[in-house]
Amino acid sequence: MNRNACFIISILFLLISCATQQVSYRNDVAPILQSRCVQCHTAPDGSGYRATGLELGSYDALMQGTVYGPVIIVGDSRRSILNMLVEGRAGKAQTMPHQEGDVLTEHELKLLSEWVNQGAHDN
Repeated sequence: MNRNACFIISILFLLISCATQQVSYRNDVAPILQSRCVQCHTAPDGSGYRATGLELGSYDALMQGTVYGPVIIVGDSRRSILNMLVEGRAGKAQTMPHQEGDVLTEHELKLLSEWVNQGAHDN
């Protein structure tokens, strides 16, 4: 194999390994929820908690979901209610967070989506 082929293979391997990097609940997801969601989704007084029963202060609470059912479909961010809400796919009135100008960044949305698609682990 010539030098150029080795270089190209090395670059491809690097890109693939970066693309499949494991997203951590503790390091990546929890900080997003803490900064963007917890103020409304904290028991017993948060408005989001009172409306839906969804508490976002811990992994276990998130995975418990709402009084209406789960918000995470493990392995499927397209069907997960959490992803639909923060991505604005559930309609403008349902987009989270509700605070004006407090939408999640593309990077935050991607982390949440990848975390769910990777199995929504408590890691």
